[in-house]
Amino acid sequence: MNDFYPFQNTPLPYSYDALEPYIDTKTMELHHDRHLQTYINKLNDALKDRTFLQKLSLTELLSPCVPLPGRARKEIRNNAGGVYNHRFYFEGLTSNAQKVPVGALAEAIDEEFGDFEQFKQLFSQAASSVFGSGYAWLAAKKNGSLVIVTTANQDTPLADFLTPILNIDVWEHAYYLKHYNMRADYIKDWFNVIDWEKANERYLQAA
Repeated sequence: MNDFYPFQNTPLPYSYDALEPYIDTKTMELHHDRHLQTYINKLNDALKDRTFLQKLSLTELLSPCVPLPGRARKEIRNNAGGVYNHRFYFEGLTSNAQKVPVGALAEAIDEEFGDFEQFKQLFSQAASSVFGSGYAWLAAKKNGSLVIVTTANQDTPLADFLTPILNIDVWEHAYYLKHYNMRADYIKDWFNVIDWEKANERYLQAA
């Protein structure tokens, strides 16, 4: 992943059909090659004449501690969020998924939520509750404790000083070709392709 301007769309870490039958090939092609690419193009356009912002990383552009110029703030944050959120989502999936969390993250989930099944229920409820477009996240606080949060549109947990661990994209373009309006079915299928090894790595870095 290149983290600085000009941003580029890097290949998926798996083939487009790798997540079948849970997430279909066409959705992955459109989601990665068109939707993500559009956010990248718009972010680069927003930064091309603002050389003082080009030295900032993607996460710095999203940090609440970094002031952005008023006229450009919304455009940059929206599109930087679109790039960050999509990359985070794609990199958190795998065709060789373990069905349950692993390592220190598994222990933290049990400690915070009781057990994996209770976490799964709470996370599914959160993802289902997102009104319109957005994401559900498992994130870590500064003390290492876990929290389930939702964000609208392309907002990120970074704005609340949280470290993301995993996310699910519940914009309709993430699931409509296969699951139609059945978001709950998509959420259920998503649990079959989570890269828990990657999520555990993220948690260890956060903790």
